[in-house]
Amino acid sequence: MPATNKSILARFLIWRYKHISPKAFIYMLSLLIGLLTGLLAVAMKNVTFYIGLVLEGLVSLSKNSIYFVTPTIGLFLVYLVLTYFFKRKKVEHAIPSILRSLAKRAGIMGTGKIYLPLATAPLTVGFGGSVGLLGPAVAAGSAMSSTLSRLLHLEAKTRVLFIGCASAAALSSVFKSPIAGIIFAIEVFSLDLTFASLIPLLLSSVSALITSYFFLGDDVLFNFQLQEKFMINDTLFYVVLGVGTGIASIYFTKMYFAIMKYFERWKHPLKRLLIGGIGIGIMLYFIPPLYGEGFSFINNLLKGDHLTAIGTNPFDRFVDNIWVVIALLIGITIFKAVAMTATFAAGGSGGIFIPTLVMGSALGNVVAKVINNIGLGFNVSEINFTLVGMAGLISGVIHAPLTAIFLIAEITGGYELFVPLMLSSAISFLITKNTLDYTIYTRELAEKGELLTHDKDHTVLTIMKLDSVIEDNFVALNPNMTLGEMLHEGVAKSSRNLFPVVNENNELQGVLLLDDIRGIMFDISLYENVYVEELMNEPPDLIFYEQDDMKAVMQKFQDSGAWNLPVIKDGKYAGFVSKSKLLTAYRRKLINFTS
Repeated sequence: MPATNKSILARFLIWRYKHISPKAFIYMLSLLIGLLTGLLAVAMKNVTFYIGLVLEGLVSLSKNSIYFVTPTIGLFLVYLVLTYFFKRKKVEHAIPSILRSLAKRAGIMGTGKIYLPLATAPLTVGFGGSVGLLGPAVAAGSAMSSTLSRLLHLEAKTRVLFIGCASAAALSSVFKSPIAGIIFAIEVFSLDLTFASLIPLLLSSVSALITSYFFLGDDVLFNFQLQEKFMINDTLFYVVLGVGTGIASIYFTKMYFAIMKYFERWKHPLKRLLIGGIGIGIMLYFIPPLYGEGFSFINNLLKGDHLTAIGTNPFDRFVDNIWVVIALLIGITIFKAVAMTATFAAGGSGGIFIPTLVMGSALGNVVAKVINNIGLGFNVSEINFTLVGMAGLISGVIHAPLTAIFLIAEITGGYELFVPLMLSSAISFLITKNTLDYTIYTRELAEKGELLTHDKDHTVLTIMKLDSVIEDNFVALNPNMTLGEMLHEGVAKSSRNLFPVVNENNELQGVLLLDDIRGIMFDISLYENVYVEELMNEPPDLIFYEQDDMKAVMQKFQDSGAWNLPVIKDGKYAGFVSKSKLLTAYRRKLINFTS
């Protein structure tokens, strides 16, 4: 930053400390973060819209044949932007990268992550990549809020709160659902909700909503008002839908990881790009609703127009048969997960939230159509089942049942469907949670022990760093030292009663306590005849710097009953961790985290 800009910033910060209270300043910044995140989301949506508008005429002229090449073109453009402008090897998935920064970097995100989603996500989605824009909008807003926090020298817990504000603002702006935005930030990012944190989340969410209304007017993604009320006689069918969305959520998650693993066999990004792009193109040709985010597909289902929803496809002459329509909708349900994952695996940029809604809407509509056409005289609302199916998939796939319930409630402009939403979302969540411990967002982080949760104890241990509790002011002994040498060169020069024993390569051989030699340390006759290697003991356990997280370290102290454990780094002795220092650091971190 130029010296002049630094001077201006310094003067502003001094003025702020004198005239604006910390609480008021946080509220003001929350409004600003909502405004900026809303602008980022609107810009991303508009760029994607205009790319799609340009391609729309080509699709009509080619009778869908252009779908064979558009995803590959989009992915190739993303590759060029990523490689030559941002100097990166691959696109980071939005939500997992944010969760990692919260767990391991105290919410610090690179400034480049503000611009990267703005460039890559519209190219991916606009050219047919079957992913959503919400994840990139959350990532861009979070990176912007992190950069702003660092620029203004705000502490780590405020930076984490502002990332939550940005995520709430992104969902509020995209769906015009401010309450769902707040709940999304709490459920997905495991924010510790207090009254102090609720106000900034509210301000950001409302600010983003107003920004969206200002630039987009009253237009909403789902232009729909609920017409049919929940009928108590349909309760059992909503239970069936809940079970179906739970099973579909498991399929969605397992398919994601299976396809990602399959693409790992091709190391070169261009090879993955070509294979993924061609595969997506083939799917788009036969199932056009898989193109892009899929909001028009959902809207047409909500209007009751399933023929427009499924679009022009090779099976047009058979769509007069309702069972062919059902089969095509089942195909959308199955292949949306495949097309979305192939887009990610091939190097595309996007999110999973909106594809999950598309898949859920198709599944809900299928269940309703089957019930209405099996000839048993039942008649359920296909529109209501479409909406509840969306909530069920969100609840199951990202383990966010409250977000799902309030999102659909706000989309429909009321709470008439609250009972079936709660019922189906709860069933879907329970089935998925009891089958899969982690989501697409969290599995990789959980396997590395880097996942933040609502468990404060686990969260504090996750964000603690081993370096902060390692002590290295111990006098090391050589195993070949005599008792006399050890007393003169070790005990006499140390304020500790513990000594690591290391060889010439600084490899730990054992440990020696002052208590171990107290009975012989004044016997001069032993000074030349007894050696350190005869006196040392095996440590009760070892802490391995590269592989042990703080939770494992705490467990080792609990299991061994030791007060000090040696740390091994790159095979060498690196110091000790004491239980007292570890517990003191834990207590301080817990107080700071929960204050």
